Amino acid sequence: MSTRRHLTLFALASVFFGGTFVAAKAGLEYFPPLLFVALRFDIAAAVLVGYVVATRARDDLLPRSLDDVVAILATGVFVIGLSNAFLFVGQQYVSSAVGSIIFSLNPILTPVFAMVLLADERLSPRGAFGLLIGLVGVGLVVGVDPSNLLGGDARWKGVIFAGAVTGALGTVLIRWADSPLSSTVRTAWALPVSALLTHGGSLAAGESFAAVAWTPEALVALGYVGVFAGAVAYLTYFGLLDEVGPIHGNLVFYAVPIVATLGGSVLLGESISTSTVVGFAIIFAGFAVLASESIVDEVEAWYTTVRVEVVAEDIG
Repeated sequence: MSTRRHLTLFALASVFFGGTFVAAKAGLEYFPPLLFVALRFDIAAAVLVGYVVATRARDDLLPRSLDDVVAILATGVFVIGLSNAFLFVGQQYVSSAVGSIIFSLNPILTPVFAMVLLADERLSPRGAFGLLIGLVGVGLVVGVDPSNLLGGDARWKGVIFAGAVTGALGTVLIRWADSPLSSTVRTAWALPVSALLTHGGSLAAGESFAAVAWTPEALVALGYVGVFAGAVAYLTYFGLLDEVGPIHGNLVFYAVPIVATLGGSVLLGESISTSTVVGFAIIFAGFAVLASESIVDEVEAWYTTVRVEVVAEDIG
């Protein structure tokens, strides 16, 4: 049951976050980048705060410890706020293909921070091998080679990479805080923090509402990134992080380029190359390696439990 639940959360987060690249690229034609992000968080915060107020008891809504505050700030400042601000600013000048593969370095960066901050989160050699296989597949899916990544305007690619770094750090800090606050309530508190942070950045950058073109396409893009890729996606994503940890939870960002590529093909008429199909297969192989590690652990735990019960019966 827990495996099915994890797969469901993984699939939902992957689909909604994957659509972010398509909607963001479309929306940046009509919005200044930081204002676009800030408005996204305004909508997501309104939806999620309304949801938790309607479904949670008042006692469950209030942070009660320093750990709760740290987890909220890690979520609002790093995972949501800075991560998305860097992504949207950089994606103005970088293609969605290059942007998605740079952001997909998140699962590689997460174990680095986990080694420093978490005693119980370590990546095994098999897990590391699975991650590397998946990264190769992501590169094929988006059709990016090393010369393309290193060429062109490296500054904006570095901005997107900073988003991957802050996102990875934030997820590890959430785990480190070990807050008893539910992921839903924590995210509801974090989104207003993210909104304030990005509105402040927008004002500092000199952006204004006068620069927004309120077309139907702009409203659709904003609605998607605010509700589906915002409130709903964050509910599923942070729920997954709480249950499986940051190293495995951030594997979502390996599946995101697949969704973004398919979405671009269907909605924007982008073609899918043979290398993309091969990349899908390689990503699946990487996930299979990681999944086999979890399956082996579960089988060993089951075998140990059964053996203990049999020994207990023999003794009885």
